[in-house]
Amino acid sequence: MDLIAQAKTRGIQAEFIDALGTLRVTGPAALKSILAALPEKRAYRFVAGPVVVRAGPPVRTALFEAAVLPLRWSIARGAEVVAEGEACERVIAWPAGLAPGYYRLKLRDAAGIEDEAPLLVAPERAFTGDFDRGWLLAVQLYGIRSARNWGIGDFTDLAGLVALAAELGADGVGLNPLHALFDDRPTDCSPYSPNSRLFLNPLYIDVEAIPEYSADLLPEARSIAARLRDGDRVNYAEVGPLKWRGLRAAFDGFLARASDTRRQDFAAFRAVRAPLLQRFACFEVLRHRFARPWWEWPSEWLRPDEATCAELREGPDGREVAFVEFVQWTAETQLHAAKALAGRLGLKVGLYLDVAVGVQSNGFDAWNEQLAISRQLAVGAPPDVLNTVGQDWGLAGFNAGGLEARSFVPFAEMLAASMRHAGAIRLDHVLGLKRLYLVPRGFKPDNGAYAQMPFEALLATVARESAAHGCIVIGEDLGTVPEGFRETMQDWGIWSYLVMMFERDDQGRFRNVDHYIPNALVTLNTHDLCTYAGWRSFSDLKVKLSLGLDPGESEQARWHALGMLDDILRHNAIERNDLYSVLAFLARTPSRLLAVSLEDLLGVVDQPNIPGTIDEHPNWRQRLPVALEHIAATIDLAALKAATRERSSLPAR
Repeated sequence: MDLIAQAKTRGIQAEFIDALGTLRVTGPAALKSILAALPEKRAYRFVAGPVVVRAGPPVRTALFEAAVLPLRWSIARGAEVVAEGEACERVIAWPAGLAPGYYRLKLRDAAGIEDEAPLLVAPERAFTGDFDRGWLLAVQLYGIRSARNWGIGDFTDLAGLVALAAELGADGVGLNPLHALFDDRPTDCSPYSPNSRLFLNPLYIDVEAIPEYSADLLPEARSIAARLRDGDRVNYAEVGPLKWRGLRAAFDGFLARASDTRRQDFAAFRAVRAPLLQRFACFEVLRHRFARPWWEWPSEWLRPDEATCAELREGPDGREVAFVEFVQWTAETQLHAAKALAGRLGLKVGLYLDVAVGVQSNGFDAWNEQLAISRQLAVGAPPDVLNTVGQDWGLAGFNAGGLEARSFVPFAEMLAASMRHAGAIRLDHVLGLKRLYLVPRGFKPDNGAYAQMPFEALLATVARESAAHGCIVIGEDLGTVPEGFRETMQDWGIWSYLVMMFERDDQGRFRNVDHYIPNALVTLNTHDLCTYAGWRSFSDLKVKLSLGLDPGESEQARWHALGMLDDILRHNAIERNDLYSVLAFLARTPSRLLAVSLEDLLGVVDQPNIPGTIDEHPNWRQRLPVALEHIAATIDLAALKAATRERSSLPAR
């Protein structure tokens, strides 16, 4: 069997047509690296693959001809058998009433041959919300200024944003990912390149809001914080160390004088989040101790082991382990307070959180799930019109074989980590549920291959977690979308993500309001695109050219786009073309959520992130020009409320 045929049997597509119409064939060396990095995918004897039992009409699963009938089957959750039966025909009719969750299906045919497969029981579709239409205030939390924060937006600022959203008639606040990053890498600040998607970024903690913290524990903090609040960029090199000093002071105060109630709450949090929290805390302690990638650690720490983690927690490093857990408890407590405030104020969505497509290979998630996450492979994209050499995002993603072996629990835990705080989440690069473009380490991004993913099982996992948490799921389905993909997403209750800047026909005309579908979030732009002020002023084109990047659009094409925008607005009897006119157009679409960026409302010209740059542009560092306390007085409230009145939560006047 040649290499490409061997890859095909393992779900690897090494030959494909890219967006430029070019046949791509993965090179032999790169393909060997991909195959070596992926765990073997189990060959099932009696069923085609992971079994999905979806609520609704009775579900039947076909058996392979190899099964000698009758065939005994049982469904187990851990050691508990929850259902069992016998198939006398080549189908299994699953019993009604199975509780949604993740199981192992065990099978034994009349010849005594045994097999097993993951079995997922899912609701008919994901939670889709219980409101008609609304809108969200989209924010890069780190960029928020306030009179009291320590040079970076924090969870107390988030509570202020929730109150502002309610004042404006919005139904929630949309945020960049809040995932944990690396505390010792001040320049590594992209929220889309996390250490872990299972835990929160401690830099968002408001240290002064911790009950056991007092100003005399760190007397110089307020003067340093006052200086860090100045300037146009987040100074991570100083903000980070200051926050960690404050957190350690607060932890010392907690150990010395915390109330019994606080101690009990912390103990309860540690118990509920175990064992993941314990392993994360141990990883963080070890990462600092060894100061090198985890695969170069001593052999006893190469894999997370419950017994060795318990020894670390109970030994001399126990205080440091407890500190990491205390920090996560504090972060979750403060984030939950913002969510609770949104509920009290009647916001229909509350918090809308972004979920990154992968993790850094030397972070906790990759150490914790070495079977289900392939650290030697990076997720990316093949060459297209905007990126003619392809893309390597430098992130490790889940793989099919590992997820199946783990009954999809790692994927479910990752979803739950964000859903427990949110009324809606956005899955970055949701196309990865069907297939992932993988680039082996050391190879260029145009020499990758597609890996097929267990699409139905992943959709079932999304639906199960979404329904369990009452959380809407929005799939970032931009780019080249396989035929039928969006229809399948909609059937499972996963919303689309519609960006007006991309919703144009072949002549560049903007699509009219009736083009937009109901179960979708619609927005003018994204954090990777220019702001409205930047777009109208051609600033984005000038900046990219100055950085030696292809802007992907000529000035002539931009003038044409501006004319096309005027045409669609006038077609809808909107005579002006300012931001509020565009928002009025988007508010008329049937899409149930509209996201409005705070940068646009404040007239910011520069975009938060320019893909393809690292240090050339201040990505993920820019602070808003106006403090939180003055935003309502700065933006045109009357124009905003008029533009969004069709979907506003404010009472009609």
